[in-house]
Amino acid sequence: MNPRMLHRWLTCGLALLLLAGGAAAQNLKEQENKKARLEKEIAILDGQLRAAAKESESAVGRLSLIRKKVASRKELVEESDRKIAVYNRAIDEKQQEITAITRRLDTLTTYYGRLVRGAYKNRNPKIWYMYILASEDVAQSFRRYGYLRDLSKEMNGQAKKIAAAKEQLEAEQEQLSNLKKEAEALRSERVAEMARIQAEEKESKELVDRLGRDKKKYQQQLNKKRSEVEALNREIERLIRNATAGTAKETGGKTKPKQKIDYTLDKEFAANKGKLPWPAEGPVVDRFGQHYHPVFTKVKLPFNNGITLALAPQTAVKSVFDGVVKQIVVMPGYNKCILVQHGNYFTLYCKLGDIAVKAGDKVKTGQRLGTVETVQGETQLHFQIWAGREPQNPETWLRP
Repeated sequence: MNPRMLHRWLTCGLALLLLAGGAAAQNLKEQENKKARLEKEIAILDGQLRAAAKESESAVGRLSLIRKKVASRKELVEESDRKIAVYNRAIDEKQQEITAITRRLDTLTTYYGRLVRGAYKNRNPKIWYMYILASEDVAQSFRRYGYLRDLSKEMNGQAKKIAAAKEQLEAEQEQLSNLKKEAEALRSERVAEMARIQAEEKESKELVDRLGRDKKKYQQQLNKKRSEVEALNREIERLIRNATAGTAKETGGKTKPKQKIDYTLDKEFAANKGKLPWPAEGPVVDRFGQHYHPVFTKVKLPFNNGITLALAPQTAVKSVFDGVVKQIVVMPGYNKCILVQHGNYFTLYCKLGDIAVKAGDKVKTGQRLGTVETVQGETQLHFQIWAGREPQNPETWLRP
């Protein structure tokens, strides 16, 4: 194969390998971001568990947090497995690159050797003159003269290419060494994470055994929780009913006309389903819908009209969309709650301490409403979304 054609072919091949390496790097970056998010969630859950009281009353809450932490750790291990696979592919690709560069270097060296041997054999100027004078015609003599003139330039060019190829080979070998070290460190981290999972699963089992020994006591706590949930649901339904139909009663028994619904805002909110920002960053520890007791599996828990996020203390809670603060209420077990109206949609933010708004305030997307408060040993935000008088699963409305 012509050396120039070979050079072009190898260059194209290396370019394709580099593009593949870039895709792997992008994949690694995405996995690093997910790993960082999971580690942050685990840190928040650790903080919750340290802060929660260790008496039996908080055992169910601790069990929920530990199980969520175990799930996050398992997801972190799965992410590590995916990342290790990316590293393995990157190592294979890097080895292929090194093989291609080595072959290119061998080809360049062989070609350079031929040039050197040819120049050595023809080092006597008389031989060059005889080579030119033996030409069949003037055109051939000029071609032979041009060949001899360019021989030295070609040799210098080949020497530079060889030096550049050697430099590239050394750089690729160093990158390969670094990839292998990073992959090994990740494998060690995965082993440590699996050990943590085993310890936390053991703690979870001990809590389950503890709960099972005193069903009557926890049934009483469950009844108290059910009463708190039902009281919150009744109050929110009343507020929404007053905002969407008929007239609202003021203090003293007087009535006032219902405020008009902002249907433009209503349409904008509906159009952003699946795109709304989260009110705060933290793992979901209680999801929307009907659930059963984690130990007494035949016992139904109160229907959850929203989701609960575990947060670090003093985390700011923000509005997920433009709207108007409809009401601020204080509820047993939920501390301060803010109801924000978005046309015919409503969002509810509970378990707050510090409040930064008041009823009637217009708020913007991302505006701080207040900060989360530690309630009954738990620092968590309870969040709901309502479409008219129907509770919605917030996770279908918030960004993935």
